Amino acid sequence: MGNAEVDIEELQTFVEVAETGGISQAARRLGVSKSIVSRRLFRLESELGIQLLARTTRGAALTEAGVTFRAYAARACAEIELAKETILPAGDLRGRLRISAPVSFGSTHFTPVIAEMARRHPHLHIHTCYSDHVVDLIAGGYDCAIRLGYLEDSSLIARRVGTVHGTVVASPDYIRAHGAPETPEELLAHQALLQGTEAWQFMDGNKIITVRPQGRFKADNGTALVAAAIAGLGIGMLPSGLIDEYLVSGALVSVMTRYPVRPGGAYVIRPPGQHPVQKVRLLTELLIEYFDNNLHFPEISH
Repeated sequence: MGNAEVDIEELQTFVEVAETGGISQAARRLGVSKSIVSRRLFRLESELGIQLLARTTRGAALTEAGVTFRAYAARACAEIELAKETILPAGDLRGRLRISAPVSFGSTHFTPVIAEMARRHPHLHIHTCYSDHVVDLIAGGYDCAIRLGYLEDSSLIARRVGTVHGTVVASPDYIRAHGAPETPEELLAHQALLQGTEAWQFMDGNKIITVRPQGRFKADNGTALVAAAIAGLGIGMLPSGLIDEYLVSGALVSVMTRYPVRPGGAYVIRPPGQHPVQKVRLLTELLIEYFDNNLHFPEISH
């Protein structure tokens, strides 16, 4: 085989293609061109004398030999990453960190934390994608995601960094025209402002009540739903930090106060692996530290 550096790059490239299912996704995750990914794969297969990947119209599928080799390659790459982290000076982060973060809080609350991480680690390249869609971390080539709300079961690994508090609100105009629901059951008779087909969860003492409201106005981020609520289009269940100023001004009014919204969480989520990457671990610790000490984020408390 070639020199050790090329071998390691070839192994890492193969693992990324195997995990993401395509050359384009792997190239994006590795921060190189598709042609470089293709050349590394070609060299690796030539050196091994066996086909690891079958190119398809939808990406790249592992051959039987590729499935077997992937487990060994992934383990070798994980050991190399661990070794590099072990010998680097404490806190000396290098390479690339790709993060998925929500739009609604991303620019105002998470960006300062991410920027502080970049300031502390001048050799680290950080790429953040802001979207309120739940992205596929593996296919998208992300190292981790920051997510808000209720965590669904998945193969992903999550670490809670804070608690998100929400409030059910409507505009005074909406309440004058349609009244205000007082119970979760009454909510079903109203127009709800939704991100999708989500369930809303409320607390009745220690009991959780789940309802699936209906509505004709949907948007994929919280800021748009706040604007719709102010315009009187319906009732929204929104994070406190997005609506506090409108509650103070009277543009929005809290409803159903006898049934508080079940608190959600703020999480750092990463794909499964043998070792948590040091970059993700330090970002998680920085977020916990920030939310523990920052007074400008009242709706999230650790």
